[in-house]
Amino acid sequence: MEYALALISFAIATSGTPGPNTLMVAASAAQLGIRRVMPHMLGITLGFPAMIVAVALGLGLPFAQIPGLHRAMQVVGGAWLLWLAWKIAAAPAPRDQGADGAAPAAPLGFWGAAAFQWVNPKAWMIALAALPAFTVPGLPILPQALLIAGVFALVSMPSLLFWAWIGRAARHLLGEGARLRAFNIGMALLLVLSLLPLVL
Repeated sequence: MEYALALISFAIATSGTPGPNTLMVAASAAQLGIRRVMPHMLGITLGFPAMIVAVALGLGLPFAQIPGLHRAMQVVGGAWLLWLAWKIAAAPAPRDQGADGAAPAAPLGFWGAAAFQWVNPKAWMIALAALPAFTVPGLPILPQALLIAGVFALVSMPSLLFWAWIGRAARHLLGEGARLRAFNIGMALLLVLSLLPLVL
């Protein structure tokens, strides 16, 4: 019972706090609405648990054994986050769109969000902390990893929906034009600040 409560608490705390995933979802929902950001949220909800299982089965071993490879992934992830932050900051408010009224594209779809977990610094920190903390040496790793992944999958979508709601509520509160652009820039700056663990 204590194990289950500890794992659920860990999953809620790490999934619900600001990070690249939650900030991108909030910014996208402010621009596009919650429904159009669902593929992004589903990609995170299924992609991160899949990453946990893959890392537990050994796909993360090269990163532990080759420090340069881990650093290279951090650089790639950091560069991608900076690019996404720029895309969020530069996204036009709906009123500023062209005459065709086309909405800006979501930063990531299902597959992009699932793949992003592999270069997401926060995802790596969570996976590398969860596996040793919530597995028992000597017992088969796959069932334990599936349990951890399952808890994260259950916790992820409600957390992401909350952040999407924050983004959507900001759109209604701020209206359109300059104030919504300021919200986008704020989300982009927070996304850049989420890179601090890479450089500290």
